[in-house]
Amino acid sequence: MGTSEAVLHVLSGAVPQFLSSDMCSSNSDLVFYSKCHIKSVKKKGSRRLPSLKCSSMSGCQIGSYRCKRLGGGLHGNTAIDRLTLLRCKCQQAESASGVDTGEGNGAWFVDNAKKLNLNGSMNSEDILEFKTVEQLKRENEVSMSNGKVGTGTNTIFTGGVDSVEDEAWELLRASMVYYCGSPVGTIAANDPTSSNVLNYDQVFIRDFIPSGIAFLLKGEYDIVRNFILHTLQLQSWEKTMDCHSPGQGLMPASFKVRTVPLDGDDSATEEVLDPDFGEAAIGRVAPVDSGLWWIILLRAYGKCSDDLSVQERVDVQTGIKMILRLCLADGFDMFPTLLVTDGSCMIDRRMGIHGHPLEIQALFYSALLCAREMLTPGDGSADLIRALNNRLVALSFHIREYYWIDMRKLNEIYRYKTEEYSYDAVNKFNIYPDQISPWLVEWMPNKGGYLIGNLQPAHMDFRFFSLGNLWAVVSGLATIDQSHAILDLIEAKWADLVAEMPFKICYPALEGLEWQIITGCDPKNTPWSYHNAGSWPTLLWQLTVACMKMNRPELAAKAVSVAEKRISKDKWPEYYDTKKARFIGKQSRLFQTWSIAGFLVAKLLLADPNAAKILTTEEDTELVNAFSCMISANPRRKRGPKRSKQTYIV
Repeated sequence: MGTSEAVLHVLSGAVPQFLSSDMCSSNSDLVFYSKCHIKSVKKKGSRRLPSLKCSSMSGCQIGSYRCKRLGGGLHGNTAIDRLTLLRCKCQQAESASGVDTGEGNGAWFVDNAKKLNLNGSMNSEDILEFKTVEQLKRENEVSMSNGKVGTGTNTIFTGGVDSVEDEAWELLRASMVYYCGSPVGTIAANDPTSSNVLNYDQVFIRDFIPSGIAFLLKGEYDIVRNFILHTLQLQSWEKTMDCHSPGQGLMPASFKVRTVPLDGDDSATEEVLDPDFGEAAIGRVAPVDSGLWWIILLRAYGKCSDDLSVQERVDVQTGIKMILRLCLADGFDMFPTLLVTDGSCMIDRRMGIHGHPLEIQALFYSALLCAREMLTPGDGSADLIRALNNRLVALSFHIREYYWIDMRKLNEIYRYKTEEYSYDAVNKFNIYPDQISPWLVEWMPNKGGYLIGNLQPAHMDFRFFSLGNLWAVVSGLATIDQSHAILDLIEAKWADLVAEMPFKICYPALEGLEWQIITGCDPKNTPWSYHNAGSWPTLLWQLTVACMKMNRPELAAKAVSVAEKRISKDKWPEYYDTKKARFIGKQSRLFQTWSIAGFLVAKLLLADPNAAKILTTEEDTELVNAFSCMISANPRRKRGPKRSKQTYIV
């Protein structure tokens, strides 16, 4: 085999599949697997967990990087073995690879092919240089047979790049996870200093979002396409805890690629996707936000790549509808907001956010708008779209009217009368003025405001939750005036919310007896740490998107410059502790992928502010008109025999 042919053979498992003799073809756009098939894997007793399998007959042992050599033609260089990726001997569907020479990894290969002079001759020095440059990208294959992560967990970035941004890209590529030779996501953290992996070696839906956005903005679409379609396949699988199954449509919190021996053949292995729907998570909480983020990423993929074929697929349309039906199902609640348990979103531990947390409502609103944009007319869609529009009207009115707080609103609550029994009561939720904490009176600026963290009968959670407020700006859930006021508050309270590292996940921290009661004395959520007002660098990308939408890039640039001073030196921590974010978190993982990806997305958006449009949605004027009619309506007129629900055509 000639030199150039040998290098192409090596690359075939990691770069576009058109180089491989195993190039996949599809007989149907509706089926996402060919010889990749669904099979049950024994898990904890009699329960069987379905996993997506793909046979591999290459004889590779991924954990130890032992692969069969490729043969001669490399001028005697045998060090190329560590570059060899697992190559699944299966016909992979077109929808899984989605590769062509005009975009995504195809463009990446062309650029690097020029660098490596693949069109001409290549000597052993060229190959070794290529190995050095690409080593981090290939370190994603690890010991899966013993339950360890599918990436190189011993990788430490040692320098040799021109900027923090270059370093971040190297680390992000090192975190990529491959399934059947194609990238399907990024692991949560690649920390070589931690001996206790827990579930940081898995691909989390919410954690992958900034990684996916970074790859989209870079023009590398394949990994996002693969992620969307593979997680869609996991959606419909059996998920049970103690003989109880949640509603159809639930997306997994995470999944892991495992390599297991092939049945009946000791010389071969197969890869399986092993999902977690919360039944193995700490606290056993189902991830409500996973499906919402999946819809948001799906829309972003279509807008960025101009490839609408994915969202138009029948199986993808079905997946969207399943998520919507799960979220729009009728229940006992009088409110249009989603009722969830504690720990069902980014704040995944007990932090007193059970009920109707703002983060879930902002993502819910955003996902409804994205889904409405992508749903194709057809059988079963009309009723769903009608319910979706009704919910959008009620939800936007509810959040804007009852969650908003500024100095004027705070003074109004301070003067509330209680125990009002009336259809036109001012204090509808019977909020007691004594709930207003002294910290809030002093902290609220004269200019600015925000959406409170939660609202329930006789309870307002006045804490500032960053993700919920930022995504309310991004999605248009907050009005234009409210959006500017939120950014005004961030600017006014910069020393509290940003300080030495952006961005506080919430403010202020729970302390003392309040911390003991609400968190259950959680040793990880001590005051000003982790989810209890810790500082999370990944929130930088949501801040940047919000600033780009409101045409205030200087605020985002200021935050990025703060992060850039130390985040690389600190080895990309998961979170920071103390009021001013001076310490790396006491249990913080290093080389946290969404810290890396969040920084990259912020930098990319600062370079191209228009790119933020793949994530933003504008305030819907027709929705505004619809709930303006609701405000002026007399509530007494709505009582009486139930008639067909009024709908708002949007």
